[in-house]
Amino acid sequence: MSVLDQFRLDGKVAIVTGASSGLGVGFAEALADAGADVVLGARRVERLEEVRDKIRAAGRRCIAVPTDVSAAGDCDALVAAAVEQLGDVHVLVNNAGVGHAAPAHKEDPADFGRVVGVNLMGAYYMAQAFGRACIRAGHGGSIVNVSSALGIGGGDIPQVAYSSSKAGLNGMTRDLAMQWSARYGIRVNSLAPSFFESELTGPLLESEVGRQKVLARTPLGRVGERHELYGALLLLASDAGSYITGITLPVDGGWTLH
Repeated sequence: MSVLDQFRLDGKVAIVTGASSGLGVGFAEALADAGADVVLGARRVERLEEVRDKIRAAGRRCIAVPTDVSAAGDCDALVAAAVEQLGDVHVLVNNAGVGHAAPAHKEDPADFGRVVGVNLMGAYYMAQAFGRACIRAGHGGSIVNVSSALGIGGGDIPQVAYSSSKAGLNGMTRDLAMQWSARYGIRVNSLAPSFFESELTGPLLESEVGRQKVLARTPLGRVGERHELYGALLLLASDAGSYITGITLPVDGGWTLH
């Protein structure tokens, strides 16, 4: 096998949550380009189907399953649909996420719970459902949790719910790797972007003050471009990363150097 062939995902089935917009769309397309058949999960059905049709047009099998990851039953149903329609699953990209910015002393506890419910609990429900399927199939697998540089180091914007959920996700990554990697061959890692153009970061990056704060703290002096995440994603998802588990990999232009 050549070096580049190690990054291929031919014959694999990959699930991507939060796949109706932003980074999730790019992740799904990158996995398909590497040879995987793709299962898309998100709440916005019409946009999800548009992504599905685009991936099918590129020659890959792809299904779209309406999914709210904060509901464990939806996560089970997403994995079940993947297995039923495309076969055994091999890769999970836990990308679904929401954000909320507010001073901690003014934040509604319901908002904190909503963010943690999607970003952390939703990722756990998906990991459980995916892990069970891989254990039943007996072939191992790879989970890539999409975390954030804010789960590693602090920022200038008051978003304790988001930062806490991502720090928790990194902790979950380590523990699941300890439980599943040696025993079941399921590798579990986190990918931690800083600021990339997306719906989630749009309000911040469209503000001149917000954008300048981001750039001032980023040693490379610019916002990331989505394609700059795909190499790291494929490393963690494919056989190229077969000896990597339990890590959080920043793709952040140097943000976490501070």
